[in-house]
Amino acid sequence: MFRSALFAAAAILVAAPVAAQQQSASYKFLQAVRSGDGTVVTQLVEQPGQRIVNTRDVTNGETALHIVVKRGDATYLRYLLSKGADPNIRDNAGNTPMMLAVQGGEPALIDILALVKANANLGNSGGETPLIRAVQRRDLALVRSLLAAGANPDQTDNVAGMSARDYAKADPRAAPVLKVLSDTPVVKPRAVSGPTLR
Repeated sequence: MFRSALFAAAAILVAAPVAAQQQSASYKFLQAVRSGDGTVVTQLVEQPGQRIVNTRDVTNGETALHIVVKRGDATYLRYLLSKGADPNIRDNAGNTPMMLAVQGGEPALIDILALVKANANLGNSGGETPLIRAVQRRDLALVRSLLAAGANPDQTDNVAGMSARDYAKADPRAAPVLKVLSDTPVVKPRAVSGPTLR
């Protein structure tokens, strides 16, 4: 009995370093981003020909941008964007980094994402846009940052079929937000171009 327990313990000790060595570069990169280990992040991103900056977590689809936006880290956000991180990349729930900046109440991060032309109108799986979420939060600073980034107050979600403007009108506590949206011109949908059927 003692011998089999000893062999099992030895097998675990031998397997642990082997498993650690077999971790993929993607896994190591995301772990380093989560822990804020700038040395490892830089080492992996700076490797010639490396495209690791947009790697996704297999469990939730998060990328390094999602991770740093969730923690409100403007420095890492700028660095990753400068290394080619996709500002419009979505996680498994369809959330973009801009949506996560809204959820975290981070207008400064929205401004950073806007500088690299992040699309302020990309909705999540339910079609909810960052502006709709900001209106639901009744957060005037977020609403202003999103409008400056090109957010469309008339784009509707997939669940209720309501736009940010509609949500603001329906919420009596959102008067300041509604005022800002009322000062924003109505955006008419573009005509779809293509072949005409006769």
